[in-house]
Amino acid sequence: MTEMTEPTVTSAKRTRHRHHWRRDLVELAALFTAVVVADAVAKTIVHGPGGPYLLLVSAVVLVATAAFHTWWARRHDHGPGHVPPALPKTETRTGTAPAAGAGGDGDGEAGTVLWRVRTTVRDEPGSLAALCGALAGLRVDILTLQTHPLADGTVDEFLLRAPAALQPAALTRRIAAAGGTHTWIERADAHDLVDTPTRVLGLATRTALDAAELPLALRQLLGRCAIRSVPAVSPTGRRSDRTAPVEGALEQGDTVMLLRDPYGGVLTVERPYLPFTPSEFARARALVELDARLGPRVPRGEDVLTLPEGDAITVRRADQDDVAAARAMHDRCSDRTLALRYHGPVADADLYLNHLLSPRFGRTLAVETSSGRLIALGHLLWDGDETEVALLVEDAWQRRGIGSELLRRLTGLAVEAGCDSVYAVTQASNTGMVAAMRALRLPLDYQIEEGTLVITARLDALRAEHGGRSAERHGLPAGRPHPAPGAGPAGQGAPQHP
Repeated sequence: MTEMTEPTVTSAKRTRHRHHWRRDLVELAALFTAVVVADAVAKTIVHGPGGPYLLLVSAVVLVATAAFHTWWARRHDHGPGHVPPALPKTETRTGTAPAAGAGGDGDGEAGTVLWRVRTTVRDEPGSLAALCGALAGLRVDILTLQTHPLADGTVDEFLLRAPAALQPAALTRRIAAAGGTHTWIERADAHDLVDTPTRVLGLATRTALDAAELPLALRQLLGRCAIRSVPAVSPTGRRSDRTAPVEGALEQGDTVMLLRDPYGGVLTVERPYLPFTPSEFARARALVELDARLGPRVPRGEDVLTLPEGDAITVRRADQDDVAAARAMHDRCSDRTLALRYHGPVADADLYLNHLLSPRFGRTLAVETSSGRLIALGHLLWDGDETEVALLVEDAWQRRGIGSELLRRLTGLAVEAGCDSVYAVTQASNTGMVAAMRALRLPLDYQIEEGTLVITARLDALRAEHGGRSAERHGLPAGRPHPAPGAGPAGQGAPQHP
């Protein structure tokens, strides 16, 4: 960069020297003019009657001439020929892009990777400074820092940008040498660059708009964990013996969080690999309290579609207000259709509708005719850290593409929720469900369990595509998607696949 700067300095010097003769000429002309004027004034004063007045006028003229000279000199110095000082040798005028590896995560640039690190340090002056010094010694950049006070220490959570060559084991050893204990580390991506207040506000907004978002919001807030909703009364009428205090509780070494479900029952959040901190517990409890204050709510958007035969149908979200219409659809379905869907006694099918239509256990899409009659239901059910899809289409409307459309939309909802896969529980004789899963054009895995066919569709490709679009909308580099927000199961005390 020295070669780029010095020619500029030389050119500036030459330019400034080239203009010095003009200034000298102006000053010389001004001097001659002053001498002539002074001589004329002197002769006039000597030979004329109004000498004092002429002397005063001469003084004014001289002052005006000096002022004009000063103005001319300043204008000359700041004219087009002026060259600003040269830049320091460490800078250049040309805007060069940062070298590869200067930032970003390991997926976008080869030089650095992002890590999320959590470690416990002593609550005393200098402990955090020692930890930061150790990280600086490894050329690790601290992007964000959160502190979680404990009774006997402080948990520090970092988002780090580290050289790609730095191994996690070496990073952990250096943190331990600086006084960090119970260190946990995992890869991060560009989405983790969003600061915590912004992320929490976004989760609160999603929860306020849709009651089904609460399990997903908790999953994104707390990271990889299993969330289960235990209803107070199971679909078969059995009361649950699991309870939670009004203020919630932490159990099993702070790895299990109990929260009171606003819909009745208990929300359990399990993260065995990393204990919850009081700050995380307070944030989770605040989300649950927000959900309880807002009450039941479901987005009321609708999509009107036209079937190949010309019939118009409406696809919308469903909730427990649709239980009566769903029971009427059950009455119009054949026993074989109900048996293929519920895998149990047909007479018990109505018992599960309150459970299936509750936003706490997943999301449900309903299909109505132009007259408002319910003819199909599609369920996306949270099952621990997995996600189940289930379809029921009234006999008279089968083989018309309704099931495939519902499955495609449910898969899109699963991708938005960050799910890694979806699975369907059916029978080999249910050719309609098998065909609908194959129509997704996703990698499928087939397993037979106790005479039941379980088809699992991997969503990696769709998640990568969705993650790239989401990152572009937020001005972030497209990398691997954020870990899935998962959710809780269909509930304990009730069959997972009713």
